[in-house]
Amino acid sequence: MPAKEPQPAAQPLVFVVDDDASLREATGRLIRSAGLQVKLLATASEFLIQDIPDAPCCLVLDVKLPGLSGLDFQTELAAANVQLPIVFMTGQGDIPMSVKAMKAGAIEFLTKPFRDHDLLDAIQVGIERDRKRYEREKSLSALRAKFDVLTEREKDVMTCVTAGMLNKQIAAQFGVTEHTVKAHRGNVTRKMGVRSVADLTRIADILGLRSRRP
Repeated sequence: MPAKEPQPAAQPLVFVVDDDASLREATGRLIRSAGLQVKLLATASEFLIQDIPDAPCCLVLDVKLPGLSGLDFQTELAAANVQLPIVFMTGQGDIPMSVKAMKAGAIEFLTKPFRDHDLLDAIQVGIERDRKRYEREKSLSALRAKFDVLTEREKDVMTCVTAGMLNKQIAAQFGVTEHTVKAHRGNVTRKMGVRSVADLTRIADILGLRSRRP
């Protein structure tokens, strides 16, 4: 059977939201010159109807936008748990505004006109931050998929094992033999792809299982 071809790495995407068409296009050309994909939008409302790709992303956002302002949009995204790194740019910024944006998690707050490399550096920081988030979520999704394959009893046994219970204690709790518990543990180890209780415990912590001891 031929080996599977490795999946290509997800390509980062930069969203630019700026109502000034000439500046929007110029920003887009700059970002493309750095070898990055870019999508140009005029308003926050346009962004809200976009599909966020399954890839590292960064949002370059003008502060002064028609309708929903950039800062209000940042607040709205956070409330919706959209964890997208934001680089602000503005022609009318002030210190309180920049402090508010940075405290809310913005990567950078650039005042126009800014140097090209300052914007590109900020975008790279944002993409790298989102790449790490993306990789964590992919890893978590893979662990959840493995856990979902377990039977309900295997899930219970895994929770007990990672809570430090011995086989005889688990057997007594569920009214089964230790041999049955050992069989369930073997299935859990195989399905979860681990070699030790320490590895299984680490996964249980990541999945938040150790707080739900049966």
